[in-house]
Amino acid sequence: MKHFDFSLQSAQKLDELDPLKTYRDKFNIPVHENKTWVYLCGNSLGLQPKSASVEINNVLDYWKKYAVEGWFMGDNPWLTYHQSLIPSLAKIAGAKSSEITIMNTLSVNLHLLLVSFYRPKGKKYKILMEGSAFPSDQYALASQVKFHGYDPEDAIIEIFPREGEKCIRTEDIQSVIELKKDELALILLGGINYLTGQLFDIKHLSDFAKRHEVVFGLDLAHAIGNVPLKLHDWGIDFAVWCSYKYLNSGPGGIAGAFIHEKHHLNTNLPRFEGWWGYELKERFKMAKNFVPEKGAEGWQISTSQLLPLAAHKAALEIFEKAGFSTLRAKSELLTSYLYAVLMHVNEKSGGNFLQIITPDDINQRGCQLSVVFNTNPKDVFNALIAKGIIGDWREPNIIRFSPVPLYNSFKDVYLLGEALLEISNA
Repeated sequence: MKHFDFSLQSAQKLDELDPLKTYRDKFNIPVHENKTWVYLCGNSLGLQPKSASVEINNVLDYWKKYAVEGWFMGDNPWLTYHQSLIPSLAKIAGAKSSEITIMNTLSVNLHLLLVSFYRPKGKKYKILMEGSAFPSDQYALASQVKFHGYDPEDAIIEIFPREGEKCIRTEDIQSVIELKKDELALILLGGINYLTGQLFDIKHLSDFAKRHEVVFGLDLAHAIGNVPLKLHDWGIDFAVWCSYKYLNSGPGGIAGAFIHEKHHLNTNLPRFEGWWGYELKERFKMAKNFVPEKGAEGWQISTSQLLPLAAHKAALEIFEKAGFSTLRAKSELLTSYLYAVLMHVNEKSGGNFLQIITPDDINQRGCQLSVVFNTNPKDVFNALIAKGIIGDWREPNIIRFSPVPLYNSFKDVYLLGEALLEISNA
């Protein structure tokens, strides 16, 4: 663990050296009692890019100026608007543009892709997932197996950490895959576990799943825009994500999906069909029999949602300018600094004030650190709120802190440490 000096001067020096320091000014930082918030909740909802209102107003102006002809007229007609976003998103996901589509919301996309990729047959009908996955994934998988006539208690295998541990070991996931390979139809993991902040060894597990001929899918809600991804090279079968966390594209913002190109021409793969997935050049002929657009866009269902797409466009343009390797380098340093600050607070508070349950290895985490507070945890959270410091509360005793490299500073993290020292009476 890198050594950091816990002082305001040290934090300010790190901010001076930050190559992304000007990007904070591209976001609207909330204000609390005439004071800028210390916002460490990007894992739940990213901040608003200042350019979002500009892009949304551009779409509104199109609507005002062209009405229905906005689908076809102007410099960026709505019919292909979403396609201008895909190259930037493909870079973030480590995918080919043909493997990406932007549509719907995360849980809707998960259900749609499970139609294609959860194909139980004979004794291969079970799904492997992490225990304590985000509830929407649990609900989606349970309803899918019931739809196919199975009992979730039997058909869904959950993997939990070992007794006394907080994170799931890669070798334990492998062991279950090996043990159940003849029964598994699908593996679905969160790229990063939403509760603990653990980043799974996605490439290794994908390779292991392929070796045993098991479909491998991902929920990337907490990973995309946060950690490096290489979905194409890793051979991921499918993935889904939302855009309102690290992608900063607005509450309930439009979501995305990845379908590996190896599946694009598989005519035996079922899908739910909708007119927006029809072959683009023939779409407006309104023909009866469905002919899918090439690539991931053939899984589209409904007309593009232009206002959410506009917010998404504003955010992705910031990512494009910043460069993901620069973002990841700052993220590693910033979250390492947060880790050191929290350890400093715990030491000064007697050694039992808090426990970090996210791995200390930077290769096993993104921005987020999940922290267990051992005494009056909700009081700690409320006291932070009163001081204008926003983390994310999870029952019964966890606060998640996520310093986002695009808009958080080292001073933000220092101020969190200072507040926790005051709250702990250290």
